[in-house]
Amino acid sequence: MRMPIVFVPFLAALSLGAQDPVEAWVGREAARLEALYLDLHRNPELSFHERATAARMAAELRALGIEVTEGVGGTGVVGVLRCGDGPVGLLRADMDALPIAEETGLPYASPVRAESAEGRVIGVMHACGHDLHMTCLLGAAAWFAGHRESFAGTLVFQFQPAEERASGMKAMLADGLLTRFPRPSWAIALHTAHDLPTGQVGIRSGPAMANVDSCDITVFGKGGHGAAPHLCIDPIVQAAQLVLDLQTIVSREIDPLEACVVTVGAIEGGSKHNIVPDRCHLQLTVRSYSDAVRTKMLGAIERKAKAVAASFGAREPKVEFSEPSPALVNHQALSASVRAGLVAALGEATVVEVPPAMVAEDFGRFAGEGIPLCMFRLGTVAPERLARLQAAGALPALHNAGYYPDYAVALRTGVRALVAAVGGAAK
Repeated sequence: MRMPIVFVPFLAALSLGAQDPVEAWVGREAARLEALYLDLHRNPELSFHERATAARMAAELRALGIEVTEGVGGTGVVGVLRCGDGPVGLLRADMDALPIAEETGLPYASPVRAESAEGRVIGVMHACGHDLHMTCLLGAAAWFAGHRESFAGTLVFQFQPAEERASGMKAMLADGLLTRFPRPSWAIALHTAHDLPTGQVGIRSGPAMANVDSCDITVFGKGGHGAAPHLCIDPIVQAAQLVLDLQTIVSREIDPLEACVVTVGAIEGGSKHNIVPDRCHLQLTVRSYSDAVRTKMLGAIERKAKAVAASFGAREPKVEFSEPSPALVNHQALSASVRAGLVAALGEATVVEVPPAMVAEDFGRFAGEGIPLCMFRLGTVAPERLARLQAAGALPALHNAGYYPDYAVALRTGVRALVAAVGGAAK
C-alpha cells in the first residue's frame, strides 16, 4: 500500500511577516503536494473502480487526524473535521479517470490499461483533472487540520466516485451522505479549466453547467445480402437518416435563445462489406439548461426515432435514456461570498468571470437537496503555453488524450483558492 504523505505542521504566522500564511504554507508543502499529484496521475482508475485511489484518500485524511468513513456510495470517502461550534461546510473532489489512452508524452504519463465492458483493452488517464481536484482538496484539508482556529464549525471533505458516469454523487446521496454525516449549509468545489492560465480562477453566478442525458437508440432492420437490398430493411441507412433528423430538434424545434445540444457520439452496425445487418446502435449525448427544453428534447428524440423506423417499414426502435445529470447552478449569494474570498486572497485581476458551458457535473445534485453550491474554475495551462496553443488552434480540451495541467503552479493556486473560498463562505 502506498504510504500517506504527512504534512508538516504549520509554524506561527507571526514569523512570516506580511506574507499570506496560506501562501507560505503551500509553498513549504509544494513538493509533497506535487508528489501526491504525480502518483495519482500515474495510477488512474475508472468509475466505480477507484479502490486504490479511495484507499489513498482515506489514508491521507487519517494521517491528518480527520474522521474518515470509506465505502460511501461504493468507493466514496468522507472525512469530517470538527473545528468547534458553527456552520457545516462541504468541499468535494471527484476521483475517477477516463477510458482514454494518454498521448501527452510526459515522463509521468499514465501507463494504465483496463478492460472495457465489451472486453476490449483500453487506456486510462486523468484527462479531466480529477487528480488535480483530489490533490487540491487534500491540501486544503491539511491546512484546516493544522489550523482549526481558522474555521469556526465543521468541514466535510467528500471524495466522490464515478463523476464521469454522472452517478457517483447520486450513489453517495442514496447512501446517506446528508444524513450519516453533518449536513452542510453550503458546498464548494473547483474544476480544472483547459482555457484559463495558471494562477487564475474563474467563477460565475447562476447556470454554469448543463443538464445532461445519455441516450442509446437501437434501430432494427431485416438482414440479408448487400447485393439484394430490396429484400432487406437496411438499419444502416435508417440510422444515417436518423442522425440527420435528430439535428433538426435543436435547429427547428427549440427556441434559438435556448442553449441545447444533441450529439451522436457513436454509431455501430454491421460486420462485413456485403452484409446488410439486422440492427444498428447509436449513442447520443443530450444537453440543455432549461428543464422544459430537456423534456421537449427527450420526447422529440423518441418521436423521430419511431418516425424513421415507420418510414422504412421497420419495427419500432429501442430508445433508452440513462446517466441523467441536472444542471449545475451556482447559488447567487454563496458565489458572491466565494468570489469575495478569492479576490481577497488572490487579487482582483486573478479572479475572472467565466461563461456557462455545456459540460456536465453531478455536483449540481446538491441544489436539488436544498444545499447552496458553488463550483469555480481553476486555470491549469501556463500562460506562454496557452497563448502558443491557442494561436496554433491546437489547445487540447478536457477529455482529450493530449490534455495536461502545468500542475506545480495550478496546485498552489488551487489549494489557496479552496481555503479562500471557505473563508468567503464562512463570512
